[in-house]
Amino acid sequence: MAEPFSVPVVVRGYETDTQGHLNQAVYLQYAEHARWSMLQKAGIRQTDLLDKGVGPVALEVTVRYLRELRAGDEVDVTCAFLWGEGKTFRIEQTIRRADGTVAAEVTGVGGLMDLKERRLVAHPHEYFRALAAASEVFGL
Repeated sequence: MAEPFSVPVVVRGYETDTQGHLNQAVYLQYAEHARWSMLQKAGIRQTDLLDKGVGPVALEVTVRYLRELRAGDEVDVTCAFLWGEGKTFRIEQTIRRADGTVAAEVTGVGGLMDLKERRLVAHPHEYFRALAAASEVFGL
């Protein structure tokens, strides 16, 4: 299995809370940033999805907070899509400090919505494969 996609992020001071650690909601923003960065790496722009009349949707997200992050911490945020046969797919992400310490694990279930019908499309991996210039980024 190939290494998951990864994007570096530096924790900014304004993202921290009154205890001095990264605000819990920002972990989700880092995960979202990694997902969109992965699409971009594969050659898919948001406008490409819109032109096809589809958009990614989050159906379920779980964050497991393991270690705190503070302003200035450098992290890598990984992203791996796990494809099934139906309308949904799983996403596994890890937020890891530069020293290797896992700060959080983000897992989720996503889908690709037909923006006109407002329903999930069947076999979303086929859309990603067709749109991607580098479908191997998705493990396709």
